[in-house]
Amino acid sequence: MTIKIKVCGMKHPDNIMAVADLPVDYIGFIFYEKSKRFAGDANQEYIRDLKDVIKVGVFVNASSAEIYSKIKAFGLNAVQLHGDESPQFCEELKQQTAVTVIKAFGIDQHFDWTVLDAYARAIDYFLFDTKSNSYGGTGIQFDWSLLHQYKLDCPYFLSGGLDANNIKDALQADDSRLYALDLNSKFEVEPGLKDIDLLTQSINSIKK
Repeated sequence: MTIKIKVCGMKHPDNIMAVADLPVDYIGFIFYEKSKRFAGDANQEYIRDLKDVIKVGVFVNASSAEIYSKIKAFGLNAVQLHGDESPQFCEELKQQTAVTVIKAFGIDQHFDWTVLDAYARAIDYFLFDTKSNSYGGTGIQFDWSLLHQYKLDCPYFLSGGLDANNIKDALQADDSRLYALDLNSKFEVEPGLKDIDLLTQSINSIKK
């Protein structure tokens, strides 16, 4: 299976257009106001009209009403839940909308992998990120060997500190459940502004 590519944390129209022209599968927009990559509402129409890419809205402990509103306003195809959302919340969202549901978890040495069991049928994908108090965006890689403790069949996105140098290590992982790589802070000029040349080189290496 060819690994999918997600570029997350976009907010500038010209930069979004440049990323959308690359062979990426997902583009992520963060709707968490405390994030340095907060998408806001300024580009609502522009994002809604994007074609040929899966648009992901990233939320942290948002209400279902807020998520439904953003799905409609921005034409989102998927939601990524980065907070403490329950399996019941995820399942309801999946049942009541036509969008893909991705549930993110921060991973460290103390992560209890059995927590995932209740989510497996309530979502489409997991996303494994580096454990932090800021709900992602750290630019720090977690210990990928911890993924050997993941026992479920549900496919996942790999996030947390991916950069141009360690991507090849991620691709060498012998894990058919690895569905996508999530590229963010290590490919930026500044928060929310992606380095197109660096992304181009890295994505080309992934797609080979």
